[in-house]
Amino acid sequence: MSKVINPNEHVLIVEDDDRIRRLLARYLTKSGLSVDGCADKRGLDQKLLARTPDCILLDLRLPDANGLDIARDLRETYPGIGIIILTGASDSVDKIVGLEIGADDYITKPFEEREILARIRTVLRRLKFTEKTSADPESIQIDDLEIDFSRHRVSKNGLTIDLTGLEFTLLSLLVKAKNRPLTRDALLENLSGRDWLPNDRSVDVLVGKLRKKIETDPAKPQLIKTMRGMGYVFAGTF
Repeated sequence: MSKVINPNEHVLIVEDDDRIRRLLARYLTKSGLSVDGCADKRGLDQKLLARTPDCILLDLRLPDANGLDIARDLRETYPGIGIIILTGASDSVDKIVGLEIGADDYITKPFEEREILARIRTVLRRLKFTEKTSADPESIQIDDLEIDFSRHRVSKNGLTIDLTGLEFTLLSLLVKAKNRPLTRDALLENLSGRDWLPNDRSVDVLVGKLRKKIETDPAKPQLIKTMRGMGYVFAGTF
């Protein structure tokens, strides 16, 4: 019997062997995980534009890129996700290098599906524990901007900035991502206060309004920067 799928435990399988990818996806979905898959780096880039996964199963032998390079870039760009690399039995050097550049775990082929699930669950539990123990501060100073999360107040150089509820929520999401880019879809999913339409560009309008209030020069933003093809990132100095 399949378990109820938890949308907050989203796994992306990056594996060029179609049979392995389909079997893994079927098993993990039956185990209650939200699962997606692709066969190469190009597919991975497209999936990341749509949604940031909680954990990535990454085959190191992809047809269009070096898996270790991908893992390194993922860790730099998405520090909060889990990365489990899939390696061949003789790739001992790749296992070591993979862990050194930030992978959370590795699994050697051939593998059992239950082992994959157990490793994913362990990584997800560790990430959730880290998130809970890293409590957000009530207020934070970023450059000349001060944000009081408990009171929903923002000031710049001591002067209060009047933000709407949506603008404050957007700012909070970007700041708490801690220099990690957030896709438009991820922002839309977390913004409340109205019904959003598919491919809604209102988030871009909202970013523009927020920039006008917190940026020294909104035409040349230094705090909220656009990541072409990805979304937005808060680039202030914490």
